[in-house]
Amino acid sequence: MSFDLSTDAPEVAVPGEQHVPGHPEQITDDAQALQVARRLADAFAPEAALRDRERRLPWAELDAFVASGLWGISVPREFGGAGVRNGTLAEVIATISAADGSLGQIPQNHFYALEVLRVGGTVDQQRFFYGRVLAGERFGNALAEIGQKDFKRRTRLTRATTGWHVDGKKFYCTGALYAYWIPTLVVADGEGHDVTYLAFVPRNTPGVTVTDDWDGFGQRVTGSGSVQFEHVRVEPEWVVPFQASFERPTTIGPLAQIMHAAIDLGQARGAFEAALQFVREHSRPWIDAKVERATEDPLTIAQFGDLAVRLRAAEALLRRAGRFIDAAQAEPTDRSVAQASIAVAEARALTTTASLDAGSRLFELAGTASTLDGLGLDRFWRNARTHTLHDPVRWKYHAIGNFYLNDKLPPRHGAL
Repeated sequence: MSFDLSTDAPEVAVPGEQHVPGHPEQITDDAQALQVARRLADAFAPEAALRDRERRLPWAELDAFVASGLWGISVPREFGGAGVRNGTLAEVIATISAADGSLGQIPQNHFYALEVLRVGGTVDQQRFFYGRVLAGERFGNALAEIGQKDFKRRTRLTRATTGWHVDGKKFYCTGALYAYWIPTLVVADGEGHDVTYLAFVPRNTPGVTVTDDWDGFGQRVTGSGSVQFEHVRVEPEWVVPFQASFERPTTIGPLAQIMHAAIDLGQARGAFEAALQFVREHSRPWIDAKVERATEDPLTIAQFGDLAVRLRAAEALLRRAGRFIDAAQAEPTDRSVAQASIAVAEARALTTTASLDAGSRLFELAGTASTLDGLGLDRFWRNARTHTLHDPVRWKYHAIGNFYLNDKLPPRHGAL
């Protein structure tokens, strides 16, 4: 099913004018960010199954999410943000994802774009876009393309005396549907070769068409559809170097990946809590257990213990990865960035398996009644299975093994 929303999206930023869609709260430190995330998660959880079942786009929830100030927590302090630690950012995303996996994923590319700005933007670009974010504007993304092997090299930036323009089509554009700005991966002619940039395109610019044609069986309301650019005008100051940011050691890749790990961890937590609640309130014990309640079944108890250990281990690896990224941001070297990438890969390997395992064992432990469609408990596994396909976990193990066995530094790109 496809819905073209290019003409009825909400008002977005007008280029060159300050636009304040909601005057977000100001979050000042890590503790406040975590407190606000927990409060929002409690508000988002009750209708998560309904949003998933009816594919109800979460406009109101996103407005509340942005108004809370959480979308600005990674803006550096010198630009007015909270500049929270990366472990805190990951925990915020995990907390929201436990309540609603789609809502947890939507800001992932927003924070990714903020890191690209921090690494490769000029001071003027940072001041401008960080100010937009703190005023309540949100970024989406238009990075990936489908249809050919070299899928990232089709959308082009043309630079001419009459202006700069973007032409092309993107897919998997999570957050673009809800965005005020769409950071778009483009290529432009360089000195004998193409050069990659990230162009920040205002969502309401003529020639931009966002189509909600994402029909995956999971992460249903992430708005991860397609974006068409037809001779879309962009200003030079909205274009940030991208390729150059990977030609030297930076934390763009690890930062992107720790957020994916956080989404998976959150979904694992959500499935675990749903299983606990269902078994306590509805499940019956197996006849051979010879107990009155499912919570007294010794094999069920052992299974929950096993899941709990796996979750605690995943949480520990995620916090550890955050500390490695903090260190690499403070002193980016080949070694420090590689260590951050490996630490995040280790976290992702475990959060991937934990989210899939928790989503599946929910039904094994809760029993047949938990499969009733109206409950929507299948969303935990569907969301985990869909999201964990972003980057193959088998290559995480390869990078980890190659690092420890052969001292081979992992490649620098957004998928590791």
